[in-house]
Amino acid sequence: MKLTVKKIAGIVDGKIIGNKYAEISNVARIDEAVKGDLTFLYLQNYAKYLTSTNATAVFVKHDQKKPNRDDLTYIEVDSPETAFLVIINTFLKPQFILNGIDSTASVDSSARLGTNVSLGKNVIISANCIIENNTTIFHNTVLMENVKVGSNTLIFPNVTIRENCVIGNRVIIHAGSVIGSDGFGYSPDKNGVYHKIPQIGNVILEDDVEIGSNVSIDRAAVGSTVIGKGVKLDNLVQIAHNVKIGDNTVISAQSGISGSTKIGKNCILAGQVGTVGHIELADGVIVGAQSGVSKSLKKPGKYFGYPAKEMGTTLRLESHIRNLPSYSERIKKLEIQIKELKNIINNQPTEDTK
Repeated sequence: MKLTVKKIAGIVDGKIIGNKYAEISNVARIDEAVKGDLTFLYLQNYAKYLTSTNATAVFVKHDQKKPNRDDLTYIEVDSPETAFLVIINTFLKPQFILNGIDSTASVDSSARLGTNVSLGKNVIISANCIIENNTTIFHNTVLMENVKVGSNTLIFPNVTIRENCVIGNRVIIHAGSVIGSDGFGYSPDKNGVYHKIPQIGNVILEDDVEIGSNVSIDRAAVGSTVIGKGVKLDNLVQIAHNVKIGDNTVISAQSGISGSTKIGKNCILAGQVGTVGHIELADGVIVGAQSGVSKSLKKPGKYFGYPAKEMGTTLRLESHIRNLPSYSERIKKLEIQIKELKNIINNQPTEDTK
């Protein structure tokens, strides 16, 4: 990548303040940038770096206060974050190149592969699998029987996709994830010994889903565990059997969704959120980090805490909890004052004793 500021500004419809002929060769964070780097400012708590960054150019909002620096060119845009992303996607988008089918790959004779399918070292494609056009599967990945994978899908190394699972188009699955592991189903007998319940369903990942590394998505006991279109799951997320996740929902790292939970569309679950099973989250629900969802959340909005409550309620409760020591002191003083008032009242003479 070697571009002038003028070229970059033209791509994102930006206004240049400074040297339009300055050359950009890379991108970087504002606090780590060096000469030749393009950076961006989208949070005000990073504005302090405008005086010290070594970047050559920086995306800023139109109304951003800017130090007067001869060595730093500003590119004013509506959204610095979006403009920065456009430049990365246009010139620096990572390419994961794997050509053809490696000689160490094992493809069952009954499997069907589309055109331009690439398989890395030691990939196993089992009986009756179907892989559509332009899909890339990296090293040591295993597809068990009857798996279907759509077109333009990218599967990184050491992924396991269990039997009968369905993967959509343009799906990305990162290294170490397991799709279709057995659901956690056991039944105790009269002696308290647990017996495994067969998990005979599957997992369906719809189009444009992205699965982070070391994610486990359990197959349904009966039917399907369904991850809707455009869903993004961060690293180390656990999805239990028969869960349904609506389109364009995002779930952050180390969250766990218990069995048969239904999550609506366009929801956000922050890191380490946990849910009990057999509940429903409405479309547009946002759950703060480390919250525990113990019952259905039937209205869109922000929730937080354990158990998760409407955000405003939780913040008020947290405020009261923080103030408990001062409340305690105030209550003690009030008790003393009440006792003194009672003593005064009890010691006052009545009309009969005057």
